[in-house]
Amino acid sequence: MKNLFGIVVLLVCFFSFNGIAQSNVVGIQIGNKAPEIVEKSITGQTLKLSSLSGKIVLIDFWASWCKPCRNENPAVVAAYEKYKNSSFKGGNGFTVFSVSLDKDGSAWKAAVKDDKMNWVNHVCLLNSQAGYIQSYNISMIPTNFLIDGNGIIIASNLRGEALEEKLNALKKN
Repeated sequence: MKNLFGIVVLLVCFFSFNGIAQSNVVGIQIGNKAPEIVEKSITGQTLKLSSLSGKIVLIDFWASWCKPCRNENPAVVAAYEKYKNSSFKGGNGFTVFSVSLDKDGSAWKAAVKDDKMNWVNHVCLLNSQAGYIQSYNISMIPTNFLIDGNGIIIASNLRGEALEEKLNALKKN
């Protein structure tokens, strides 16, 4: 009986430790801590993804020249407007951290304005060779990751109604 108790304690410790450790692993899988992004904003200020700690954040990789991205923007805008002041399980408020892959700053800024992307967290790689494309394994756009208030990835590639459904499921009653 003592041996069985000892085995159970070891298993509980092992699985508990692995669950805690998982949230400290930086990566792009559900349960991983999202890789940091630090880049110049549309106004020229430095923005850090980690500065949005405490909120539910959609990290949205897109570009002004990407037709599927531009077609998706109205759904992202609608979700932002509906949920920006909501309380969630895992975060308070919702925002978008837009990462543009544009090389033309004017086209990027015009698209943000034309698509009414009214949040303030816009960065663009422009001529930067930032490693975010590799860190997030971006092979096509649009691509997005939803993170909780601790920066943990809780969903990815939510399109159209799927984004709103996920946010609604996370919303506190």
